[in-house]
Amino acid sequence: MNDPADALRQEMLALLPRLRRFARSLAGNPADADDLVQDTVERALKRLSTFETGTRLDSWMYRIAQNIWIDRRRAAKVRDAVSGDGELEHIAGAGGEAAAEAHVEVGRLGRAMAALPDEQRAAVALVLIEGMSYRDASAVLGVPQGTLTSRLARGRAALVQAVMGGPT
Repeated sequence: MNDPADALRQEMLALLPRLRRFARSLAGNPADADDLVQDTVERALKRLSTFETGTRLDSWMYRIAQNIWIDRRRAAKVRDAVSGDGELEHIAGAGGEAAAEAHVEVGRLGRAMAALPDEQRAAVALVLIEGMSYRDASAVLGVPQGTLTSRLARGRAALVQAVMGGPT
């Protein structure tokens, strides 16, 4: 009676907050991230029959999101689209000097993430934000683990430079 497809759909629902966080890391703003998540879920549901039992659902979904994002970036380059700075989210009820400083730091980090090359941004998002292992992240991105490691190192160094202003 328990349909495996229904179980997968339930797992997808549970994965949505993490998928949105990953999409936000790639897209740089909430609206584009939401569009990316919607397209990812739509594609995953259409291709649910191709999901292989034993595969990690989060890795499969991140891979779909990554592929959609790459396709969008390529299309934007072809159209010579110019993207603006990412939007910063407001901190509800923020007040005082500490909150203002934290808001500035979040903004600086967001701009630094948006400035990273796509490959580095995806590596940072999967490993540092989503907490994926290097092995799993390299599988999601379809690159060797050494390539992931170097992208991650360059991304970290760029973030430290941008946020701290010091040497990497």
